[in-house]
Amino acid sequence: MATTIYDVGLDKNPANHQPLTPLTFLERAADVYPDRVAIVHGRLRQTYRDLRARAHRLGSALKARGLGRGDTVAVMLANTPAMIECHYGVPLCGAVLNTLNTRLDAATLAFILDHGEAKVLITDREFSAVIAEALSIATVKPLVIDYDDPEFAQTGARLGALDYEALLDEGDEAFTAAPADEWDAISLNYTSGTTSNPKGVVYHHRGAHLLALGNVVTCAMPKHAVYLWTLPMFHCNGWCFPWSVSAVAGTHVCLRAVRAAPIYDAIAEHGVTHMSGAPIVMSIILGAKEEEKRPVTVPVTFLTAAAPPPEAVLAAMKAAGFAVTHLYGLTETYGPAVVNEWNSDWDALGASEWATRKARQGVRYLLLDGLDVMDPETMTPVPADGATIGEVMFRGNVVMKGYLKNAKATGEAFAGGWFHSGDLGVKHPDGYLQLKDRSKDIIISGGENISSIEVEDVLYKHPAVASAAVVAKPDEKWGETPCAFVELKPGATATAEELIAWCRENLAHYKAPRHVVFSELPRTSTGKIQKFKLRDQVKG
Repeated sequence: MATTIYDVGLDKNPANHQPLTPLTFLERAADVYPDRVAIVHGRLRQTYRDLRARAHRLGSALKARGLGRGDTVAVMLANTPAMIECHYGVPLCGAVLNTLNTRLDAATLAFILDHGEAKVLITDREFSAVIAEALSIATVKPLVIDYDDPEFAQTGARLGALDYEALLDEGDEAFTAAPADEWDAISLNYTSGTTSNPKGVVYHHRGAHLLALGNVVTCAMPKHAVYLWTLPMFHCNGWCFPWSVSAVAGTHVCLRAVRAAPIYDAIAEHGVTHMSGAPIVMSIILGAKEEEKRPVTVPVTFLTAAAPPPEAVLAAMKAAGFAVTHLYGLTETYGPAVVNEWNSDWDALGASEWATRKARQGVRYLLLDGLDVMDPETMTPVPADGATIGEVMFRGNVVMKGYLKNAKATGEAFAGGWFHSGDLGVKHPDGYLQLKDRSKDIIISGGENISSIEVEDVLYKHPAVASAAVVAKPDEKWGETPCAFVELKPGATATAEELIAWCRENLAHYKAPRHVVFSELPRTSTGKIQKFKLRDQVKG
């Protein structure tokens, strides 16, 4: 690149160039609003001064114990203050935060601990049983830290050498550090496994900083927004909202378990402005008993990123005081990076056309550089005709760093200079995209990704099963649930209940089919199962 007059003597230096990191959001909030409540958790009120001090003590304690750049700290935590503190304290010392899905089975957790080479594991005592089993399987032997939630009666066994508060007591709140490079890893999140093990998605400081700000802009978060944690923070680092909330000096309202009464109580008592969740959360809200409900006097922005809600659900949420915004993204894009940006002109549309517009995934976040539907073979955009199907692709600073220890998968994902999502969709004349299928047959149930192939593999291991195919069945409560179509071996017998129990014994319970249909499977002339016919059957 040729040198210009604007390059001579105008170099990057500490005065004009600092690495982007979401850690600065907490520093500013604590400087400007030290006494403002940052976290509400039951009776606990934690100010921004407190949050910064505790995060710095955590980072300092980890550093003193030898943790540094590129070391993995795994956490098995519910939506509690400790989880928020870890989003700042762990990367503060240069380490990488690996939030574990609390619904996973021991074998999968053991794989993740080994693959991420966890040096420290901070675990809530509620999950002691599954963590103990996972540690007995795993090869790594991390330092285990027990967390006692002050607002939850703990009954699980202690597994570690010390507890979380004792670890923080080892730290210094004056400790400060920052990433030397914004490309440094800040967190590690695992996708749901298919026929192989889950892949480790690596986020960098730059992407986390930008996506967090993208949330603020896209979701119209005002200064001092109040965010209710109905979305698990282990999902894509809570879609980066642990950092977004601090960017607006807002309040995190922790909710350990998603139940109707606590949701309504939190909204009424704390003035909740924003919350996120899968369709199951909307079902919980709308299905509340009359005695659990409390008036929602100010509209609450509800962000959902699973299957588009049905028209009746959207109408019911609006009547209940919630404004639903539909988002779309993947683990590889730091969570949502696409929004159904609503045009007020569409409010006048008829019910059917209004619902059709609401079902679209939408357009790119402000902080996403490129979004398109393309032919994966030619890498050319498909016509914007709302009919031609292609693969949804992303490009920009809010796309993952890559897959940990998996150069082949990383190369395939980034082929042609775009991130290949694996989702199939169309592009409408106005540029809005709409998903039509998932090329890998992922089922999204209650916000959790379930691989149909993984469930099929378990069914095939049952001695009575000859063939199996699993598809998504629409469900009012969960959005989608797995439905299994099964052919039995000649002379063999099995009941639906038996096969469901078999799956629950060999998978995380949420992955097990809720419905089993015994029938001959439709096949092509080459013997491939025609899943589209099965999908049509369950939808009908």
